[in-house]
Amino acid sequence: MREERNLKIESVNKQLGWASGKLSRMERNEWKLPSVRDMKDLAELYELSDEMHEALTSLARESRVRGWWVDFKDVLRGGLADFESGASMIRTFEALLVPGLFQTADYAAAVLRGSRVMSDSEIERKIDGRMRRQEILASSDAPHVWAVVDEAALRKRVGGSDVMAAQVQHLIRMAELPNIDIQVLRDNVGSHAAMEGAFMILDFPDPADLPLVYIETATEDLYLEQPETIQNYVSTFGHICSEAESPEASVRFLESLS
Repeated sequence: MREERNLKIESVNKQLGWASGKLSRMERNEWKLPSVRDMKDLAELYELSDEMHEALTSLARESRVRGWWVDFKDVLRGGLADFESGASMIRTFEALLVPGLFQTADYAAAVLRGSRVMSDSEIERKIDGRMRRQEILASSDAPHVWAVVDEAALRKRVGGSDVMAAQVQHLIRMAELPNIDIQVLRDNVGSHAAMEGAFMILDFPDPADLPLVYIETATEDLYLEQPETIQNYVSTFGHICSEAESPEASVRFLESLS
């Protein structure tokens, strides 16, 4: 497509603000995780049709889905598990739930049953997939996970007192890991920068892979890649971190709940 438009590699890199060797590596298939954002940028620069634009970005997104999660495609929407497995840092904010990477099986089951739209077999399969996602936390190249959890999520008696007590104890154990920071955003903070809801920011070790913002809704997964959008979420996360309890104080608060 580049050659058909008589474009030089150096010209494309310059127009997109890429490093000098980036496009060459892509065309030689010397990349690991094709970036959806890169495909969008190339499609726009090459002035491709809407159909070709969508086809290329869809291929880039689907090419990242591989590994164990392929066997759970029926219950794991999108490519979140793949993005998590390749991330160097995961920053997440949850307003009403314990983050999925920290949920116990019993807590996850109670959350899923609350939806009242899944059978017992579907719930069990989703729990299995969620537990598999959590294995990245103990891997040799585990990402740094930085979670801010609203106090409201910790006060809810999801699954009953015993289930919630076990979940809180699990959070305390997670907070002891060197690659995990948990901060609690207390109710007395009042209005804060993330009042509009939960989100996740994923950073990747390769500078060529731009950060990604993930938002889960009731019916679909949203992956936001615009640099200005990502910066807005990074700024929001910074604000709520500054208003939340420190990791040490957060653990003390968790211990007071157990």
